[in-house]
Amino acid sequence: MSWEKSIEELRRRERLSERMGGDEPVERQRGRGKLTVRERVAFLVDPGSFHEIGKIAGKATYGPDDELAAFTPSTSVTGRATLDGKPAVILADDFTVRGGASDASIWQKMVQMIRMATEYRMPLVQMIDGTGGGGSVKSLEKDPRTYIPETPGWNEIVHGMTQVPFVSLALGPCAGMGAGRVAASHFSVMVKELSQVFVAGPPVAIALGENVTKEELGGWKIQGQNGTVDNVVDTEADAFEAARRFLSYLPPSVHHLPERTAPRDDPRRKEDFLLSIVPTDGKTPYKPRKIIEATVDRHSFFEIGHDWGRGMVCGLARIDGHAVGILAGDPFFLDGAWTADVCDKVTRHMDLCSMFHLPVVHFVDCPGFAVGVKAETAGVTRAGVRAMTAIYQASVPVCSVVIRKAYGLAGSAMMNQSKTKWRYCWPSGDWGSLPMAGGIEAAFRKELSEAENPEELKAALYKKFEAIRSPFRTAESFLAEEIIDPRDTRPLLVDFIHHAARIMEPGEYRHGYRP
Repeated sequence: MSWEKSIEELRRRERLSERMGGDEPVERQRGRGKLTVRERVAFLVDPGSFHEIGKIAGKATYGPDDELAAFTPSTSVTGRATLDGKPAVILADDFTVRGGASDASIWQKMVQMIRMATEYRMPLVQMIDGTGGGGSVKSLEKDPRTYIPETPGWNEIVHGMTQVPFVSLALGPCAGMGAGRVAASHFSVMVKELSQVFVAGPPVAIALGENVTKEELGGWKIQGQNGTVDNVVDTEADAFEAARRFLSYLPPSVHHLPERTAPRDDPRRKEDFLLSIVPTDGKTPYKPRKIIEATVDRHSFFEIGHDWGRGMVCGLARIDGHAVGILAGDPFFLDGAWTADVCDKVTRHMDLCSMFHLPVVHFVDCPGFAVGVKAETAGVTRAGVRAMTAIYQASVPVCSVVIRKAYGLAGSAMMNQSKTKWRYCWPSGDWGSLPMAGGIEAAFRKELSEAENPEELKAALYKKFEAIRSPFRTAESFLAEEIIDPRDTRPLLVDFIHHAARIMEPGEYRHGYRP
């Protein structure tokens, strides 16, 4: 007596599952330039590390003899694996099975994976390709009744995101619950021309009088520039690499601290070009990414959200092997003014760093909140107050390097200034309640209108107030703690990060009310 026949049946069912949706749907998937779900898992994880869970789950039909007649696997491939040697949970959609429709799915598989990630403190990587929600009207023919909508698993998603990193890769059309899962993550990626993200697809838009394609409705040019997704890449391989790299900076859960890697860069390195990178005229923009790359460990900067909120550069990096979050004002976009989307980007990034215990380095160049009808229509005031609150609620150390401008409310939000100030100011620093330019004309309007030579008086006033705004006068009153040689920035940041590491503690991130 043995169970050999049962094992043979198990292997048969496993082979049926490996066929996914069948030869024709698989060929259509590849014909669209897309990998199959099993190819994606193989490319993402470390070779040989994937342990599949629920492989033979699906829909079976049986003949008169109660023998298996046909089998359709579920719309997801799930399990655990390692990425760069570290455990992770994998949840991958299979578009070849009825386009990933929810009425062909087994939602318990998703819930089980989220629970496993949360309880066993492993990151969750989702590869999303299909509706994953909503079903179809045709399903009503088989089950002729409607229902009050529920979203099974959403509570697990909400709780899980407070515990472990969630990464979502949009690898095809993502609608309904699929779109929701893309957005409900700490880091999300779209592939150009391959993936789209929308609440409902073109047929629904057409019913509203909008005759659009999938790309016009939810392509990367829309969702990559409005912040629905963080990064946009060219290929699926790039998406897998982005997921692995993002996770390399983070701990496996909020109950751990990020690992320090072996330092591969000189902590005392100084770059001479930093002395002249900021133009002396105070107006011409410079490239903040060059400053970031010169002061963090070489080749360690990983940018997040390049295509949206472009007045602020956000990302992750390493300093002497320690993982850090990066903020840097970008004067190429509205002089670095904080628009509503910049504020949203700052809020999101500060929360990410606080949740996963990443100290923050903020390269400050901020002329204030964006002004004007367009900015107010976009809700800059509310978004700005939320961003300021996120910075003040941050649970991690923040070091500010004031590169140039720091004006008004937004300029004050370089750190929580009620705490110890780790702050270094470059000689190019220019700060105050409002900029000198324009302010002098407004304050001395009467004198200038009555002067025999208004231009001469204006030049004299500018010279006088230029001397007053000198960073050295601020430092005389200890309102700027340290004015530094820009070339000393990296060694000072290395010093900061070692002090920050001494006080970092794991645990859940909790903050108060966010206006």
